[in-house]
Amino acid sequence: MARNPRDRRNRKNSTFESILKTSTSKVICTLLIFFLIFLISFCATRLYIVSASQKAIVYDLEKVQSLSNSSNDVGDNDFEPSRSFTLCSIGDVMCHNTQYMDAYNSSTGVYDFSYVFDDIIKYTQSPDITIGSLETSFAGADVGYSNYPRFNSPDSLASGLHDIGVDVVSTAGNHCLDMGFSGLSRTIDVLDNSGLAHLGTYKSQDDSEKILYKSVNDVKIAFVNYTYGTNGIPLPSDKPFCVNLIDKDFMKSQLDKAKSEGAQMIVACMHWGVEYQTVASTEQEELADFLFKNGVDVILGNHPHTLEPMEKRKVTLDDGSTKDCFVIYALGNFICDQNAENTRNSIILNLKIMCDSKNNISIDDVSYIPIHMYKDLSKSSHRFKVLDIKKSISSYEDGSDTSIGSATYQDLKVQLNKIQSILEGN
Repeated sequence: MARNPRDRRNRKNSTFESILKTSTSKVICTLLIFFLIFLISFCATRLYIVSASQKAIVYDLEKVQSLSNSSNDVGDNDFEPSRSFTLCSIGDVMCHNTQYMDAYNSSTGVYDFSYVFDDIIKYTQSPDITIGSLETSFAGADVGYSNYPRFNSPDSLASGLHDIGVDVVSTAGNHCLDMGFSGLSRTIDVLDNSGLAHLGTYKSQDDSEKILYKSVNDVKIAFVNYTYGTNGIPLPSDKPFCVNLIDKDFMKSQLDKAKSEGAQMIVACMHWGVEYQTVASTEQEELADFLFKNGVDVILGNHPHTLEPMEKRKVTLDDGSTKDCFVIYALGNFICDQNAENTRNSIILNLKIMCDSKNNISIDDVSYIPIHMYKDLSKSSHRFKVLDIKKSISSYEDGSDTSIGSATYQDLKVQLNKIQSILEGN
């Protein structure tokens, strides 16, 4: 019997569909298997990576700890980085009667010296530490403000110094006993209240036996301060500790103490020399050698009221080792109203200092800003101003500020040459 063609086609379609269904199932199953294999492999790989990373972190931490421990071993500081900082120094802070009268505001009854520093404040605020020399006392208004020969100035001068960035003031000088021991003591109180660290004069025996330290960028700096005398005013017989005088035995004992207490650098503030001289005396040079040999790294000189030469040198110690040292024999007057030649000129000194991993000090750069104590006689008040000499000359020449006038402009150029000549020892 003949077969129906339609039945034949139906049987073929049914077979094809069956095969197709079977093949699709196999493909899906295969894909699922491959996906599962991939997923398992991926998870295993992630677990391995995490485990390896954790081991690496543990290893690195152990290594860091090991390095830290080894750097704390005595004599092994190879992994401690060098530290650097800038040290700034200004000259004598004097206050003649013309200065405090100029700073007085009769309507408020306040003495405000801030205007004096407008031109140079950025130079004293920016360094890591700034040091000054006090050539007056703060004995109080009740005993009367006074001029040379015995200075007593308004307390606001101390806060004014703090406001411009001064951190430390040396107080052992020939005027420190101008108002007696009570004036010396009150001066210390005023400095404390103004936030100024100080050294050289003391209210008690215990205080006098302490060295002033400052930590600057993790460098421990010791400060010492000595004066040649006190203008013939005797130290109180029952308080000989109140002023540090220049005495080699005493100075050596303090320097030894500073070294034994871990000072990494020593700065000596010396009140010495001959007034109005622009060269160092033989005594200054001999004392500088003595201080360097006994541990001092930087000497900041004051008292002559004029600039004296500065010098960076390599000093050979008794054990044959060498070290960087620096001395400026006198910084001149920072503020004053003196009229003798060179007394209105000074500098703001900057030293860039490096302390390496073995606590060796190097003086990497020496720079300065020449300044001049300007007095504008055309004004009735606020006459005094510390001028940045180079800036004043430049501003006058380009026409941006001609307020100093032609005569002062010409004079500033002369004073700049004098400053450069003195500092270079010419």
